[in-house]
Amino acid sequence: MEIGQYQPNLDGDGLRIGIVQSRFNEPVCNGLVDACVEELERLGVVGEDVLLVTVPGALEIPLALQKLAESGQFDALIALGAVIRGETYHFELVSNESGTGISRVALDFNLPVANAVLTTENDEQALARMVEKGRDAARVAVEMANLTSALDQLAQDDSQDDDEGDAE
Repeated sequence: MEIGQYQPNLDGDGLRIGIVQSRFNEPVCNGLVDACVEELERLGVVGEDVLLVTVPGALEIPLALQKLAESGQFDALIALGAVIRGETYHFELVSNESGTGISRVALDFNLPVANAVLTTENDEQALARMVEKGRDAARVAVEMANLTSALDQLAQDDSQDDDEGDAE
């Protein structure tokens, strides 16, 4: 049996990407942004099609993502931040709630959101992961923007086929 398969598409040409970056743990977050923007450019996304918004911390990321999603101006969004374990339960609260909020925006707005909010035990782990995680976020955003566009087109094609069948 032969099955159809969608091949991943990492062509960022023409895509509009919104980025929300937390300023808390600034050295790590700046590293995430630098790697992400560099990878977006490598994938063909042009600078004028990228908007970077900064927020105080990871808990503020979902609201900024929601506002960007409401604008209807973006093909995908990216969340960048770093939550580094401290000595209190606050780490779990921030990690869980920001992650839940980020996922909720993607589902509520039917819009790809790449979650690149690092959650690490210490600064060293965050610094070691920031470049690859920033690049990965760019690739995820571009791939998922292209995938959702292709799947939307598939649904439109099916709808048109159904309409043509009704006319007969």
